[in-house]
This record gives sequence, C-alpha cells and structure tokens, in this order.
Amino acid sequence: MQRTQQQKRQRIHLRIRKKVNGTPERPRLTVFRSNKAIYCQVIDDLKGHTIAAANSLESAIPAGVNKTERAKAVGKLIADKAKAAGIESVVFDRGGYLYHGRVKALAEGAREGGLQF
Repeated sequence: MQRTQQQKRQRIHLRIRKKVNGTPERPRLTVFRSNKAIYCQVIDDLKGHTIAAANSLESAIPAGVNKTERAKAVGKLIADKAKAAGIESVVFDRGGYLYHGRVKALAEGAREGGLQF
C-alpha cells in the first residue's frame, strides 16, 4: 500500500522526536508548514507547555511578500517572544520537513533574532 506524503512526513517526524526533547532550559522549537501559512512553537516537553508561539497569519507579519520572506519574519517574531519569556537557546525540530525553503528561512530568522540552536 502506497503511503501519502503526509504519512511519510509523520513517520519522519516521529523518528526525529525520539531524539529531540525540549527541557525548561533548552525548549524545542517546532515547525508546522501548510500550503498557505507556517506555524512555530517553543515547547517545554517535560511540562508539556507551550512557552511561545507565532505564525504567518499574525498582523505583525507583512502580507505583500512571498511565503519564504514571511517565514523569516515568523522566525524573528518567535525569537522576540522567546527572549521575552527568558529563552536564549532552543532545540530545532523541523517536524519531518526538509531543512530547505520556508523551514530554513524560519530557522535563519530565529537565529537573526538572537536564538541559539
């Protein structure tokens, strides 16, 4: 039976999650990408709490630019929110997506915003 693209990504994501854990000192920055938007969260896995979240649908993100530039702006926004919550360093969880395009742009934006991976 042929697996769908979403099922393949889910299997890769579960394989990554076996190795990547977020702690209170170094939480996990996770990414979800849809066709229209990109979402990210900073998560403390020990408590199961989301510390900060950002997405490309927020009003702070410019609307007239392409999706890659919006992803970079989301990265900078999540870095600002994480720093406001006292987070300096995170573990990056690409969510089963390739580290390319919008996912890479989000990571670079977060690094420019001051987060360390």
